[in-house]
Amino acid sequence: MDSSKKFLTKLTIGASVLAGLFLLWLLFVGLRVIDVKSPILLTIEKGASLEEAAKKLEDSAVIHDAWSFQLLARIFGMGSEIKAGKYKFEAGATGFQVLQKIHRGYFARNRIRIQEGWTFSDLRHALDAHDAIHHKTSGWSLKKIMQELDISYAHPEGLFFPDTYIFSGGTSDLKIMSLANKKMTRILEKEWKSRSENIRLKDPYEALIIASIIEKETYLRAEKSIISGVFSNRLKKKMRLQADPTVIYGLGDNFDGDIRTKDLKTDNPYNTYTRNGLPPTPIALPSESSIRAAMRPTETSALYFVAKGDGTHQFSDNLKAHNRAVRKYQR
Repeated sequence: MDSSKKFLTKLTIGASVLAGLFLLWLLFVGLRVIDVKSPILLTIEKGASLEEAAKKLEDSAVIHDAWSFQLLARIFGMGSEIKAGKYKFEAGATGFQVLQKIHRGYFARNRIRIQEGWTFSDLRHALDAHDAIHHKTSGWSLKKIMQELDISYAHPEGLFFPDTYIFSGGTSDLKIMSLANKKMTRILEKEWKSRSENIRLKDPYEALIIASIIEKETYLRAEKSIISGVFSNRLKKKMRLQADPTVIYGLGDNFDGDIRTKDLKTDNPYNTYTRNGLPPTPIALPSESSIRAAMRPTETSALYFVAKGDGTHQFSDNLKAHNRAVRKYQR
């Protein structure tokens, strides 16, 4: 064998050895496991590059070396498709698994609890505070939010169903609002179909308004339909609802924890002491039980109720009995 052939043979062998070593190195990088005591939650921001994502993964001890991880991603053709979102990495995961997760978008599952009785302002604050949510509507006006959600009502209050929503990291606040609005619409339609025949409500939206007041009056399911019956009786007799929660809502930031006589006499669209009928919009997010109660009020002769201080209410058929109850329970 002449010298040139020997050189080529050595070169081929050397290249094969290098290729083999490189392959072994790739396997080492790809199969090396995370050594952490507890799961790591990490958010990859929208628009983050592979380099930025790898650096964040290295800083959080999810991977051992950012440069090697980037090379691994590029060799396997995954470097240009990093999905933004919140991820959960656990001990025992390999470099290949980490790469696959951020490439395919296997997000950590997140949840947000939208509470009964919240206002729309409360809902927006909760969405803004959640670090796994993409805050798409930040700085948007109410009008723009309603347009994007394709909601025909002028005001968003009460239109989102209180529930626990599970979502992938990076989901927008608008998407969660849309899910909650669609669920509220479904429940309203379902309950409206089985409503009592004698209720004095012209559409599901009016039922939503009553349900929101019931929600703020009591958390007791056993009393919700009775309170609904009282409101129904007052509407039939063309009496004002005189519901304190509507007054509180109308006061907004001016409410300091106490309702005063002047508050009851100060007129605004939500003051059901000064105005007949229903307020213009719901005042809070009602639960399903409050919606059902609004559409199926208990047959009762009661026209008044007062809180007894233990979470329950005293119901009265006339003003004289009601005044006695007020003196007894509101001293």
